[in-house]
Amino acid sequence: MGQKVFVGNMSFYTTREELQELFAQAGEITEVVVPTDRMSGRPRGFAFVSFANDEHAAAAIQTLDGKETGYWDDQKRD
Repeated sequence: MGQKVFVGNMSFYTTREELQELFAQAGEITEVVVPTDRMSGRPRGFAFVSFANDEHAAAAIQTLDGKETGYWDDQKRD
């Protein structure tokens, strides 16, 4: 059975696709959820990544804990 990993302190500019690509390095992903604010539609700064098995989730935590991704400023992407 898989495990859901919480991804916190995320840039508002980080996309679901970027998370999918980053976390896929650790193993098979079954779902990526980036909650958004109901009023603005803007991401809330955290996500959940679900893995096909516990070993892949553990590998992601060990490898990616403390890593930064995405844009942290208000400049628009090209």
